[in-house]
Amino acid sequence: MEIITAVKGFKDILPPETDKWRHIENTAYNVFRTFGFSEICIPLIEKTELFRRGIGESTDIVEKEMYTFLDRGEESLTLRPEATASVIRAYLEHTLHAVESVTRLFTIGPMFRRERPQKGRYRQFYQIDVEILGPDDPRTDAELILMLMHFLDRLGLKNLTLEINSLGCDECRPTFREAIVQFLRGTEKELCEDCRRRIGTNPLRVFDCKVEKCGEIISQAPRLMDFVCVDCREHFTQVEDRLTLFAIPYTVNAKMVRGLDYYTRTTFEVKTESLGAQNAILGGGRYDHLVRDLGGPDISGIGFAIGMERLAALIPDKEKNPADSPFLFIAAIGDKAVDKAFFLSNRLRMRGIRVETDYSGRSLKSQMKRADKLKSSFVLIIGEREVSENRALFRNMHTSSQEEIGLDKLEETIMKIAR
Repeated sequence: MEIITAVKGFKDILPPETDKWRHIENTAYNVFRTFGFSEICIPLIEKTELFRRGIGESTDIVEKEMYTFLDRGEESLTLRPEATASVIRAYLEHTLHAVESVTRLFTIGPMFRRERPQKGRYRQFYQIDVEILGPDDPRTDAELILMLMHFLDRLGLKNLTLEINSLGCDECRPTFREAIVQFLRGTEKELCEDCRRRIGTNPLRVFDCKVEKCGEIISQAPRLMDFVCVDCREHFTQVEDRLTLFAIPYTVNAKMVRGLDYYTRTTFEVKTESLGAQNAILGGGRYDHLVRDLGGPDISGIGFAIGMERLAALIPDKEKNPADSPFLFIAAIGDKAVDKAFFLSNRLRMRGIRVETDYSGRSLKSQMKRADKLKSSFVLIIGEREVSENRALFRNMHTSSQEEIGLDKLEETIMKIAR
């Protein structure tokens, strides 16, 4: 019978990679909590309208990438392609804005987009998503970026590049949009199909195009920073000043527009040269009207999302940590000894001691080899005679010394050593 394999674009996360993922998550919890963030857990499935209104009808995500289906009640549902819209839906549904004037939230979990699978990019992928809802102060922007770079530093990541830009606001961006449309008119035949379509729907997205010919044309296009209003320019300058205050290196990328319609003013990405062409490991920015567009009050927000797969790919594999090895391995020979090992091992586990044992009845030599492979600190050797005499041989695997120990005092002895 043929083995059933995973769906294309979906990936199993196996040991020891799961240890790396847990390390990333634990570091995120510690850093984010220190900066005043609380965790939120959101559903995998949302009403499709949430993403159409939140992300934008003309984005690639909504137009081509979402997993959308009708349930038995003929309601259109979608597997979440990103977390920001879901977080804000929960923020509004549970009136969190009435509880605190500033709300800091993070969530970690899977997202779904049906795009072409490639290195570090899957149809089920995992993200760390962080949001601040409430203030529109540039210090909030800088603080979020500062926390982000501190988090990446805590993970030991090197050779990263922070790029920032301003996308302006509702006052200045329409003028820039019109300038881009006028610039692109007459070049349609040279542009790719997606960019030709974007001229009439979302012209700023042409800056994201990876087609070489489009890139050559767009490199000559006007730059948004030449069109931003006085308020937006002042906001961006204050963000820069505060990043400089903490000696956070950055470059201004005038072509950065991000892929979602809701971004305004400050946007940012962190890139690396270690992942090839798909070199961005995270992105984010300010969205001053998204809460309002989803039916809530006019509350500002800013956030970022980090791809877990890409982040994990940047963290080097480490040698097995001794703390991950069992403290005790119980090698049991004979049915009565295996039963005793079952009792002892689980008693010790319930007291917080990591214990491994073997119920297979293999030879002592085989079990000792397994204990050595697991790098167990100690081995307890029990046979039928040892059970009847209520004693066992206790071996220190580091010093190769061993002694007899009474089984009735085993728990107390182990607990004293483990301290």
